[in-house]
Amino acid sequence: VFTSVDVLGGSLVTDANVNNSWELFNRLPGTMLTEFRQGTTSGKFSLRGFNGEGEINAVKLLIDGVPSNSNDGNMPYLDMIFPTDIAGIEVVRGTNDPRYGLHNIAGNANVSTRAGGNYGDVRASYGSFASRDVQAGFGIEKDGLSQNYFVGFRNTQGYRDHAQSEKATFSGKWFYGPDDGRYRVGLIARHYWNSAQEPGYLTLADARRDPGQSYGFTATDGGERLMNQVSAHLDADLGRDLYFTAKAYLNRIEDQRWVKFSAGVSQQERIVDETHYGVLSTLTWRAGKTALGNLSLEGGLSVERQENKSLRYNTIDRVRQAKTRDQDFDFDIAGVYAQAVLEPIEKLRIVPAYRVDSVGGAFTNNATGVPYAVNDYGLIRQPKLSVIYALTDTASLYGNWGRTFQVGVGAGAYKITRTTDLRPSINQGWEFGVKLTPAPWLDGRIAVWQQTASDEARRKLNDPANDAENVGRTKRRGLDVQVNARPAPKTGLWVAYSYQDSEITQADASLPASQGKEIDHIPHHLLSSGGEWQVTPELRLSAWLNAQTNYYLERANTAGTFGGYVLGNVGASWQVAKDVALDVQVKNITNRYYEYVWHDGTQSLHSPGDPRALYAAVHVRF
Repeated sequence: VFTSVDVLGGSLVTDANVNNSWELFNRLPGTMLTEFRQGTTSGKFSLRGFNGEGEINAVKLLIDGVPSNSNDGNMPYLDMIFPTDIAGIEVVRGTNDPRYGLHNIAGNANVSTRAGGNYGDVRASYGSFASRDVQAGFGIEKDGLSQNYFVGFRNTQGYRDHAQSEKATFSGKWFYGPDDGRYRVGLIARHYWNSAQEPGYLTLADARRDPGQSYGFTATDGGERLMNQVSAHLDADLGRDLYFTAKAYLNRIEDQRWVKFSAGVSQQERIVDETHYGVLSTLTWRAGKTALGNLSLEGGLSVERQENKSLRYNTIDRVRQAKTRDQDFDFDIAGVYAQAVLEPIEKLRIVPAYRVDSVGGAFTNNATGVPYAVNDYGLIRQPKLSVIYALTDTASLYGNWGRTFQVGVGAGAYKITRTTDLRPSINQGWEFGVKLTPAPWLDGRIAVWQQTASDEARRKLNDPANDAENVGRTKRRGLDVQVNARPAPKTGLWVAYSYQDSEITQADASLPASQGKEIDHIPHHLLSSGGEWQVTPELRLSAWLNAQTNYYLERANTAGTFGGYVLGNVGASWQVAKDVALDVQVKNITNRYYEYVWHDGTQSLHSPGDPRALYAAVHVRF
């Protein structure tokens, strides 16, 4: 994939002290974190000028290559993966990757967990806010059979009042392949449980006066989430440079949440019950030298069926008063793609690709018993093209262009309030960049990009009907700059800066005041940087920084700007014995106040972040 691709190795995340795995993405260039800090609904990451509010979820998430988004595009399955079990994270930004369709609006992210090997790995930590964490992984490999097991547990009281959370995960991976490497088959199973309180949101004045507090009316807010994921895998060498891969999977989420956003509204009980299952397969032919040059061809097929239930109640202290939503909806999507990698000359690669997706399904409002058909979006065609040219051995130019798509989620995908079919929103994007390696110890990338959308729609987050609303035509554009350096054998430095701008270029008639305004919750500037110094063979010191500027809270841009921060962190790791290391990390070392903020239509509501926090861990490998 010739676009902005970044890989975060497992060695950089294994010892991270985080409450949620989406926090790890702050080490990757061009990614933005949205930190709700509300129990099981804690936050997420986003890309390319799309926010993480949950209105438009523009990132396709995969875990070990398995699609792992919920129906609305959110990424709850990411919570199943703990840092010690991560082998690497790959993020692909842009519109030119043909491998995935649904939710692949601005890019995709694949989290790979550890596979194969013989090892034991146990990490235990304790830190601020009575945070306790134990993670253990084991690998056994012999005679072509590999087994990998992982168990993780985390409990924290949280910085704010009424913010206790407890979670546990377990996974097993079993793979077999003969010595000749002709094929490999495997099974992965995961289970996850999380129970958490929610501290709720504060007014502006209360957040500044006492950020650690929680209002009394949120005393029964919180929830419980259960998730399971099972997948079967096959990789086969069919001979004559022909390769086949296939994955079949089942995802299951059961989520029950009670939430009251402010004193003047009812508490809600929200129930999500989703079962998704599907198949992905690819066939690759490496043709080698042809009359056109070196050539590889790849084709792929994906099919997913979703069986979803969504219920909501108005409640008082978790006692149901009235049902406000009772929906059953099936959502089916199928896609095929073809891609060629052509090298007409040694320095030039051209990658044309084409993807087509189609949508099906049905919706029933159980409150009335009335069924509705899905929108007939037709065949959603997505041409793509990528080119890379090696100017020298140390510099390459690349460019790409492509189309992705957005269709409705929840009730927004069905003909409930209309009789005519909606069209998909087509996202069209391009990127131009240069990759540089001016010295063996220095590399970097500079890229400019733009992405436009027709008839962009967003999910109504607090809507009893589970519907969507039209935003209009939009434009997002930006600049990415990355530098990685090792100026000395024992020192590593990295800097990643992104500028992003968003604009509603043609507002929907429902909100003409948004014409020409910025999309909410999108800061212009993102910065991450850091460094490591191996002081002695036993002692390693590290420091890293994350920063962003303020964002608007709503589309009319009239409620002010909030959310900017600069947060510094430091860490030290001491190898006290061959297989034992002690880690210490201080997060938000300058004790800066920061927050997530949203607007409910009448006021801004604030979720303060953690103050300075200290964590210590012992990590044993055997």
